[in-house]
Amino acid sequence: MDFIKIAKEVLELEAKELQNAAQKLGNEIEKAVDLVMNTKGKLIVTGVGKSGLVGAKIAATLASTGTSSFFLHPTEAMHGDLGMIGKDDAVLAISYSGESEELIRILPHVKRFNIPLIGMARDKNSSLGKYSDVFLSVDIEKEACPLQAAPTCSTTLTLALGDALAVCLMYKRGFAKEDFASFHPGGSLGKRLFVKVSDLMRTKKLPIVSESTKLKDAIVVMSEGRLGNVLITDAKNKLVGLLSDGDLRRALMQEDFSMENSVLEYACLSPKVLDNKLMLASDALLIVEQNKIQLLVITDSEKTIEGVLHIHDLVEAGIK
Repeated sequence: MDFIKIAKEVLELEAKELQNAAQKLGNEIEKAVDLVMNTKGKLIVTGVGKSGLVGAKIAATLASTGTSSFFLHPTEAMHGDLGMIGKDDAVLAISYSGESEELIRILPHVKRFNIPLIGMARDKNSSLGKYSDVFLSVDIEKEACPLQAAPTCSTTLTLALGDALAVCLMYKRGFAKEDFASFHPGGSLGKRLFVKVSDLMRTKKLPIVSESTKLKDAIVVMSEGRLGNVLITDAKNKLVGLLSDGDLRRALMQEDFSMENSVLEYACLSPKVLDNKLMLASDALLIVEQNKIQLLVITDSEKTIEGVLHIHDLVEAGIK
């Protein structure tokens, strides 16, 4: 049996159903967007079985993109949770057949309180379709399942239509990446937009020596600091140089190399510094990468050392 061929056929069939739905899409999606935008409360998503699983994902997507939303199982609604739907809310009900018994049983109660209803089903003349104020069709020609039993293309289309609604609402709200990060502060985007240099920089037990320090003593401080670098300051505690382990290896190749010489002889006298600790850590990472360095020295405007930011700190924090 050629499973590669079967898998390709499934993907092609589902893609075809999505294309067909895109061609048939009318102004109902605009009505759905307007209905949600005019809702003062939450958008409650509900559905049974596979439609319920898809509905839970749609609710999560809506909630993370600026539309206050949560999933409510119809059975739980009939046993007390119907009270979770407020008078200012709207409902998005999903049922491919449009006749799911558990779902249909709660619709009269929803409409009794004049709760706006968006329905997603195959047939507008189904029970769900008749109750709906706005109807989004998820009609397909055939399922990918060879028995035409397991929902495949229909659930894919439902999920995609939910994504389409969420994206339309994002555009309608002018939802930007900063807004998205606010809902995902622990995600990679949230870290890029919220974590600052001051949140990650090291400020204690920094490997600092004076410009008069001998190289042999500076190496001891470098080893104890475990940053692969030593910071060099003048009599006024201003940064004047930086010795990295790379500088030290290059120094060893010099004929006049001596451990008794001043550390300043072998140091970089124009190290890369950052005088804005409120800069986003993601922007600091770009500086580190562009300059091919491991350590960024953080100073104030007068070159007084405030801390250091090591590339390992950025990586461990998940800054990308």
